[in-house]
Amino acid sequence: MCRKMTWLISVCSAAIALPAHAQEVPDPADPNEIIVTAQRTSERLQDVPVAVSAFSNDSLERQQIDNPLELQLALPSTTLTYGNFSGTNITIRGIGSPVVAASGDAGVAIHFNDMPLIASRIFDSEFYDIERLEVLRGPQGTLFGRNATAGVFNIITAKPDLSGFKASGEASYGNYNAIRAKGMVNLPIGDIAGVRLAGMYLKRDGYTTNLNTGHKIDGRDYYSLRGSFKIEPSDSTRFTVSAQYFKEDSNRSRGQKQLCATDPTAILGCRPDQEAFGAINGDATAVGTLASREFLTIAGFGPLAAFALGSVYADDGNAYDTSINPPDVRKVAIDYEPTWKSEQFTAQAELQQKFGSFTATINGGYSRSDYSSTLDYNLTTTRSILNNPGLVALRAAGAGGNPIANAILNSGVFRGNQICSSQFDPLHAGYLAGRISQCGDNTNENDYSGGHNEQWSVEARIASDFDGPFNFLLGGLYLNATGRDIDYAVMASGFDYMSAFLGTVTAFGAGSPSLNFGMGPPFFHSDTDRSELKTYGLFGEAYFKFSDNLKLTGGLRYSNDKKYIRARQPFLNVMTPFGTSDVNALLLNFDGDSSRPGQQTFAEQSGTFDAVTGRVVLDWKPDLSFTRDTLVYASYTRGNKPGGFNPPYDPNLFPPIPLTFKGETIDAFEIGTKNTFLGGELQLNATAFYYKYKDFQVSRIINRTSFNDNTDAKIYGVEMEAIVRPARNFTVNASMSYLNTEISDFRTVDTRNPSNGRSDVVIIKDLQSAANCVVAPSVEGSVPIANTLALVNGFNAAAGGGLIRPAVQVPGTNSYGAFSLCGALGSFIRANTPTGTYLFDVGAGGGFFLPGGVERNLKGNELANSPNWKFSVGAQYDAELAGGWTISPRVDVHFTGESWGSNFNTIRDKIPAYEIVNAQVTLTAPEDRFFARAFVSNVFNSQAITGKYITDPSSGLFTNIYTLDPRTYGISAGFKF
Repeated sequence: MCRKMTWLISVCSAAIALPAHAQEVPDPADPNEIIVTAQRTSERLQDVPVAVSAFSNDSLERQQIDNPLELQLALPSTTLTYGNFSGTNITIRGIGSPVVAASGDAGVAIHFNDMPLIASRIFDSEFYDIERLEVLRGPQGTLFGRNATAGVFNIITAKPDLSGFKASGEASYGNYNAIRAKGMVNLPIGDIAGVRLAGMYLKRDGYTTNLNTGHKIDGRDYYSLRGSFKIEPSDSTRFTVSAQYFKEDSNRSRGQKQLCATDPTAILGCRPDQEAFGAINGDATAVGTLASREFLTIAGFGPLAAFALGSVYADDGNAYDTSINPPDVRKVAIDYEPTWKSEQFTAQAELQQKFGSFTATINGGYSRSDYSSTLDYNLTTTRSILNNPGLVALRAAGAGGNPIANAILNSGVFRGNQICSSQFDPLHAGYLAGRISQCGDNTNENDYSGGHNEQWSVEARIASDFDGPFNFLLGGLYLNATGRDIDYAVMASGFDYMSAFLGTVTAFGAGSPSLNFGMGPPFFHSDTDRSELKTYGLFGEAYFKFSDNLKLTGGLRYSNDKKYIRARQPFLNVMTPFGTSDVNALLLNFDGDSSRPGQQTFAEQSGTFDAVTGRVVLDWKPDLSFTRDTLVYASYTRGNKPGGFNPPYDPNLFPPIPLTFKGETIDAFEIGTKNTFLGGELQLNATAFYYKYKDFQVSRIINRTSFNDNTDAKIYGVEMEAIVRPARNFTVNASMSYLNTEISDFRTVDTRNPSNGRSDVVIIKDLQSAANCVVAPSVEGSVPIANTLALVNGFNAAAGGGLIRPAVQVPGTNSYGAFSLCGALGSFIRANTPTGTYLFDVGAGGGFFLPGGVERNLKGNELANSPNWKFSVGAQYDAELAGGWTISPRVDVHFTGESWGSNFNTIRDKIPAYEIVNAQVTLTAPEDRFFARAFVSNVFNSQAITGKYITDPSSGLFTNIYTLDPRTYGISAGFKF
C-alpha cells in the first residue's frame, strides 16, 4: 500500500500498530477533552460506549477535509460516492443506500444540529465554521429520532460565543484557478445573547477537458451562508436557532467517465468479461433498435424501412464506431456539456430547559432543497449523419413529394441537415413544441435528474439526572417529508426521430387529413409526481449503575412510517399534433392499450411500515494501573429500515415483480474498548462487530427502470483508532478497519450476462424495447443447442421475412445471441413447441422472462462499496520559532482497499485500491492571530474510483464511474481574533 512512498514506510507501519481518532489529542496538561453528544448528552468522547469518530473544525482543516466526499478517507469502514441520479451513497460497515427508489430510505441518517434531514443535498456542501462533526457507526434508533441501520452523520455547526467579540477569515488560491474564501463574525448581545454569522465561497475551473470543444468542465461555482442566534437567560435555559442556505450553479459532472469493452454483436452493447475505455455498440440501445430497418420491417413498416437511421447489424457500423473515449478520466470527447444546480435552505431551533433533576429538549425545524443535473448520456460523440443512407433517402423522398417524408422533415426534429433532440420538459412536449436541447451533424443523447424536497420535523426529549443508580431518557419525533417532481429522463435525437416517424405513419394509416403528428412524450421519463413520508418514533433508554464503574443501558424504539407515491413512466405513448405545448392532458386522458397500466396515467401506491427495535449495552470502567482511563463495553442492537414501492411498469416488458419491497432488519453485536495511556499521550480505541442482516434491499435496472429485491447477508469486522504524541510537538493520528461482508443465498439475473455463461442458451435482444430475454432449457444441457438455435432462427426467418439473421456467438458469454421480438417469440414457442420435446424455462404461464435470463446465485459474494481494508495516518510536527511563531509541516496518508461496484462481484465490478496523500506546511503567528499555508491534496494524482453504476440493456450496459478530485495545490492565508 505504500509502494509509491518508501519515505513513509515507518508512518504506514504506525497506522497498523496505532490506528487513531481523527480529533485532536488533548494536551496532557490541559484538562479539556473533545466533547460529543452521541448519546444526547455532553460527554467526553472516551466515555461513550459507541463507535464514534469526531472531528473539530481545526482537525478538518489540518487534514484538508473540505467536504463530505473527502471525509471518508479518515473514517474506518466508511465509503461515500455519488451515484447515477445525483444522490450520494454513504456506506458504513457495508450498509448504505443502494436502493434506487423515490420511496427508499438511506441506511445512514444525516442530522444537522441533531435534526434529521431526509433527501437532503447537504453532501453537496462544503465544511466551514463547524463546532464538530460526529460519525456514529452501527444501528441508531433509541437515541436519534430518525431510525438508521448503518449509522449517523451529525453536523454540529458553531453557535454564538457569549464571552466576547470574535472573527476569523481565510482566503486561498490554487490550481484550476480555484478561489476559496470563508469567514465568521461572532457578536455578543449583552451578557445573555449572541449572534454568529458565517459564510464561504468557492469557484474553480473544471477538472476535465472536453476534447471536442477545448472547454473545461466539472467546475464549481458555490456559496453558502449561515446565521445563528443563542440566548441563555439563566443557567437552566438555553435557546438556539440556526439557518443555513447554499446554492451551486456549476458545470460539475455527475459522472466522470464511462467504461465499456465493445460487444461487436450488439446483443449486449458491452462485453460482460472485460472493462475498457471503449464505447457501447449503439445498435444494442433503444435508439439503435427502434430506429433500425429490422424493427421497422418486422413492425409492419417495410415500405418505409429505407428511412431508418441504420441497421442493427455491423455491416454499416454503428453510431459509436468512431467515438473517442480517452483512457484519462480527466478527458472526454462529448457533444453535450454538463450542468449542475443545487440549492438548500435549512432552519433549525432547539430549546433546552432544566428543572430540578430533569432536562427537557425540543428540537426541530424546516428544510427544503432543489436540484437538477444534466449530462451527456453516453459521454462520447456519435458519428456524423450527414451521409446517413436513411436520411439521404428521406430527403430525396421529400423532394419527390412524399407526404410522409415531408411531414417528418418539417416536424421540428430537423434544422437544415442537422438532427435535434428534445429538451427535458415536464409538459412532455419537447420538440413537438419547439423545445430543443441541441442540434448537430450527429445524433446526440443527454439525461436529466432533478427534484424538489421539503420537510419539517419536531423532536422532544426529557432526560433525568438523579443522584441514584437509575436514570432515563424518553423522546418522540414526528417528521413530514414531501418530494415533488422527482424526475429522471433520457432525451435522444433518435427518440425524437422515431416519435415523428411513428406519429406521421400512424396518422397516414388512419387516413388523417393532417400528417403533422408525433408520438408523445418523445423522451423516456421516470416521473415521480409526488412522494410523501409521514413518520413518528417513540424511543427511550434507561440507565442503571450497579457501581461507580459498571452501567447497564437498555433502550426501545417504536417506528411508524407512512409512505405514498404517485408515479408513471411515459414514453412514445400517445398521438400528439405538432405544436402541442402540453402533452400531459393527452396522457392523463389516454384510454388506449389497457395492457399498459401505469405508463400514461399516474399509478398511486401507499403503505405503512412499522417496527420495534432496541439495544442493550453493558459498559465497565476498570481502574487499571497502566491506563489513565479505560472503558470496555458490549452491546446488542436491532436496527430497522422501512420498505418501499417498486415503480409502475408494463407487464408485457417485465417479469412478475412485487409492488413493494420489504424493510431491512439488522441484529448487531459489538464489543469495544477505549483507553488513554501514558498520562494522555496515547489514546487507543478498538471495536469488533458482527451483523446478521435480514432482507437487505438491492436494486436492479431493467428497461431504464429500477426494481428492488431483498436478500440476507452477514457482516463482521474490526476497527481501531488511535492518537499518539511521541514528543511534545509531534502528533500522529491513525485509523484502521477490516470489514468482511457476505451475501446469503440470493438468486437474480445479471443483466450484463443474462445467459449466466450457459452454452445451451440463446440471448435475445428485443428489437422493440432493446431489453434482453433468453431462450433456455429448464434443465441445463437437456436440449441440444442446435435445436434451440433452429427454433429461434426459424421464428426469425418467418417473422422477419429473412431480414433478421441467424444467431451468432456473443463474446464473453459462452452463448449464442440473436435479434428478435421477445413477446412474439414467446407466443410462438408456446404455440408450436411439442410438449415434452423442448423443455424451455418459460415460467408458470409458458412465456419468457422479459427481460430475463438465467439466475445466478450470489451466495458468498461481498456487498458493494465495502472495502476489506482501510488505513489512515497523519503526522504533524509543530516547530517553535523565535517570537512565538510556529511552523507545522503535516502529511496524511489514506489507503482504501479493493471493493466491488455491485453485488455481482464480476471483473467489471472491481473498484481498485487507491492511496491518497495530502501534505501541507503552515506558519502560525503568536496566539494563532494569523496563519499562512501551502498545501497539496492528492500528491500523486491518484485517479481514485469511489463507485460504479451499471446501466441497463436498453442503454448498452455501460459502466459509469465516480472519482475523487485530482491533484490540487495552492496557498492560503487567514486571521483569527
